[in-house]
Amino acid sequence: MKAILRYAIAGLFLILTPAVWALQDFEGQAHDFSTLLGQGDQWRVVMIWESGCPACNHVAHRYVDFHEFNAEQRAAVLGISIDGPARQADAQAFIERHQVQFPNLIATPQEAARLFRSLTGKPFLGTPSFLVFDPNGALRAFQAGPVPTDRLEQFILQAESAAAAR
Repeated sequence: MKAILRYAIAGLFLILTPAVWALQDFEGQAHDFSTLLGQGDQWRVVMIWESGCPACNHVAHRYVDFHEFNAEQRAAVLGISIDGPARQADAQAFIERHQVQFPNLIATPQEAARLFRSLTGKPFLGTPSFLVFDPNGALRAFQAGPVPTDRLEQFILQAESAAAAR
């Protein structure tokens, strides 16, 4: 019984301990995912996408606009393609087709699923998926499926108002 409890506590510790997630950019440079969060006073919206995903292709321009409008102020977008190195050319074509100006990393679907689960405690359901981090780098919201950018802006404004009222 003590051995089971010890393993259960060790498992809980692994779940609660933030992992170092090294993801590559499109030039092959490794980046620690956690260092891309909580920079200054900006929220970070992470869009997990795949080049062949119809919904990703449908909403991409909205997140390009959201990033361009907010990047100097309140929020910035970071993309993570799950096309993986084997389909990097497809991911690059997506970026060019949608004129994506926000930074993007590339991962395999398995890497993205592990990252999503480690951050949310929930299984990765597919693309697009979104993670929203506050300016301190704390995960504040997540969702599988498209998120209208106006609702995202409302969420950030409400969270900022609530924090200011404290």
